[in-house]
Amino acid sequence: MKNFILTFIAIFTIVIFSGSTKAQDNDMQKWMDYMTPGDMQKMLSKGAGTWNVKTTFWMAPGQEPMVSEATAVSEMVLGGRYLSTKISGNMMGMPFEGMSMEGYDNAAKIFMSTWIDNMGTGIMYMTGTWNESLKQINYKGKMVDPMSGNMMDVREDVTYNSDGSTKMEMYNIAPDGKEFKSMEIVSTKK
Repeated sequence: MKNFILTFIAIFTIVIFSGSTKAQDNDMQKWMDYMTPGDMQKMLSKGAGTWNVKTTFWMAPGQEPMVSEATAVSEMVLGGRYLSTKISGNMMGMPFEGMSMEGYDNAAKIFMSTWIDNMGTGIMYMTGTWNESLKQINYKGKMVDPMSGNMMDVREDVTYNSDGSTKMEMYNIAPDGKEFKSMEIVSTKK
């Protein structure tokens, strides 16, 4: 009986230890997959470089748009994991500066984007998915409406054109509750 108990303890220890090792190996592999840049990061890296940026901006539906031009400088950072962009130009007769950070979360399988600029003090945060047929990232998120101080829904479609240019279209919600196109940004490589 004593030999049976010792054999049982030995087998139990081996099974537990090998199962634990396999779980640790599996967890390590998941972490490695999470941290390793892949195809979506390579796609974002096409945005690296210096760009001419033309922005068309509508304050409300039916109003005449304002148009401005700027320069964007984008680079992949942190080992090719994120696309960092800095924009400078003029908007509404004032100097304009803005920054974005875009990435793709390998575990969650979504794109993430933040935006800040000198026309406000908030941070816009959006998440999105890739639409292969349209060659677009379709983002949805929130930003502060400076008029009310409340969070409002926003949507962006970023189209990657075959000529290397991109077009970002942003949609806001009008006071009547209907969505309207509030901004269009076309970026062409310098």
